[in-house]
Amino acid sequence: MRVAVFNTKPYDEKFLTAANQTLPPAEAHELEFFESNLRPGTTALAAGFPCVCIFVNDYLNRQALERLKQGGTTLIALRSAGFNHVDLAAAAELGMTVVRVPAYSPYAVAEHTVGLILALNRHIHRAFNRVREGNFALNGLMGFDLHGTTVGIVGTGKIGLIVAQILGQGFGCHILAYDLYPNPELETIGGRYVDILSLAAQADIIALHCPLTPETHHLIDAKAIEYMKPGVMIVNTSRGALIDAAAMIGGLKSGKIGYLGLDVYEGEEELFFEDFSNEVIHDDVFQRLLTFPNVLITGHQAFFTRNAMVSIAETTLQNISDLEQGRACANVVTTS
Repeated sequence: MRVAVFNTKPYDEKFLTAANQTLPPAEAHELEFFESNLRPGTTALAAGFPCVCIFVNDYLNRQALERLKQGGTTLIALRSAGFNHVDLAAAAELGMTVVRVPAYSPYAVAEHTVGLILALNRHIHRAFNRVREGNFALNGLMGFDLHGTTVGIVGTGKIGLIVAQILGQGFGCHILAYDLYPNPELETIGGRYVDILSLAAQADIIALHCPLTPETHHLIDAKAIEYMKPGVMIVNTSRGALIDAAAMIGGLKSGKIGYLGLDVYEGEEELFFEDFSNEVIHDDVFQRLLTFPNVLITGHQAFFTRNAMVSIAETTLQNISDLEQGRACANVVTTS
């Protein structure tokens, strides 16, 4: 099948090309790579391609989908687990199939989450810069023992459960969790489910690992911050819009939020995965967050391990092959 791969970086091309070479010759795909994001204004690039392959910062609303369908596209292959950037209802109406990669390496994201917690707690990013400048003073670098602290995990799927294992069994933290669909494995590792307000009130550290839905949009806003402990640490490696970024500024200024770690940001589609080091960033909220010494932001790299990239490439192309060959595909996304 001819596949137009959008939002392509060198590493995407490398891993997708390698995965394509492992398919049976009759199932290998004709991949064409585009650096551009796929949005309504770039759909003309996909004309004549039965399949488009997209990532998290591509945006397929109804207008984009209608244009793709007119150009002959019927299959949308996501290189991600999340699908909030695609209008699924419109895709279904147009008879277009959407497939995703539901799991690639939950360890990658979980381990990055713990890395952010450790870096924030022990001020590793600040200490690194100080030492490079010959400043070995310890003032302002004091942390706290993770052992015995209470960690609240919002969302206990594969990633959230691994975070609970690492912090609960590895560091000796007390684990509280909130999820609309409780995972029985959490209690076997010593975790305990509570309601969201109890989690907010008791947790020293809050880690977000839930999907973005209308119900979870701005789950952490100014009102939610009011329930939290003074000096709470918030870490988000899931979806940017789970957090009201503007509300974080007020929480940081008041001291209610003591630490903030973000690998995702609600306006990231205009920033992440690109190099703006020689340009002015016009997102005032993002720029304001960067001024706080207790904020650490990474550019949506939690997923970015060799293991995960291999899994994403292989699953993405297998999804396309399964549908092209008429086989059942468990990774089709539906509106239900």
